[in-house]
Amino acid sequence: MNSAVTSGRIGPNAVIRLVEALDAIESRTVTTKLFRSVDLESYVVTPPDKMVAEDEVTVLHRKLRHDMGAERAASVSWIAGLRTADYLLANRIPKPVQRLLKILPRRIAGFILLKAIGSHAWTFAGTSRFTWRMGPPIELAFEDCPLCRYDEAASPCCQYYAATFEHLFRELIDADARVVETCCIAAGAEACRFEIRT
Repeated sequence: MNSAVTSGRIGPNAVIRLVEALDAIESRTVTTKLFRSVDLESYVVTPPDKMVAEDEVTVLHRKLRHDMGAERAASVSWIAGLRTADYLLANRIPKPVQRLLKILPRRIAGFILLKAIGSHAWTFAGTSRFTWRMGPPIELAFEDCPLCRYDEAASPCCQYYAATFEHLFRELIDADARVVETCCIAAGAEACRFEIRT
């Protein structure tokens, strides 16, 4: 396992919403134990209010999968992703913009939303390279994805990102949108790739 250290930063939602999801699905005791095991218990007591070290996000998500197993970790990550999208809708995407996206033709609205997501990739992708391409289906990709780098998995395991993108698209573009991670670096791919199917 490569243990190289990166120097990127990621927005605190990747930590805060993980705490919330663990508390909701498991318990505060389980949350504290997991964070303590990677020397990040302080985030449970006092949620971060600024960008956090990318390596902390990487180790937290990897530890979650290793301690809880793929299925339970996927559920926790999915809930954390949904909560992240809810936070973005409540605090980061202006209400007039949300109303506009909902009435525009889906392809135009999707393009606008993806342009905005891409321009803010520095807040959630860390040092990885995030790209997107209009479809159908719409394709998203993370090269050197921070959620699963240095890990191994039998199947794609970046549910946190999938849930965040899916919830945003369902709320703003198409209520039937689905996001599927088609390949993952933890499962041997060169990049983590997602399809947004509308």
